[in-house]
Amino acid sequence: MKVLVIDGQGGNLGRQLVKRISEDIPEAEITAVGTNSIATGNMLKAGACLAATGENAVIVGARSADVITGPIGIVIADALLGEVTPAMASAVGRSAAQRVLIPVNRCETYVAGISSLTASLLIEDAVKKIKELAESKK
Repeated sequence: MKVLVIDGQGGNLGRQLVKRISEDIPEAEITAVGTNSIATGNMLKAGACLAATGENAVIVGARSADVITGPIGIVIADALLGEVTPAMASAVGRSAAQRVLIPVNRCETYVAGISSLTASLLIEDAVKKIKELAESKK
């Protein structure tokens, strides 16, 4: 199963996702795409199989992924302090892949109902869903 992890800024959320997915779903082929080189590097260090940076990498990766995961901002143009371009958001939204998005209240976007959840719990839930998707593909 091909998992595309997208993140920006420092790549901390993406790093945590890559680490947990590689531990819990060792058969997953994880491609990390950062909106900047720092995010990409951090996800690669966490164990991504492949890595790239930038708008075109998101567009190309979204075409072949079975699952796309990352912060909810990857589907919102100009999110992550402007790092998500309209083309990136569109590629993720139009992809045939399943999307498993981590709700975060940042960058002028408020997601109701998540205030009491820690990032660790959100990532745990996301990885659980990705694992279910992987098992259904077998």
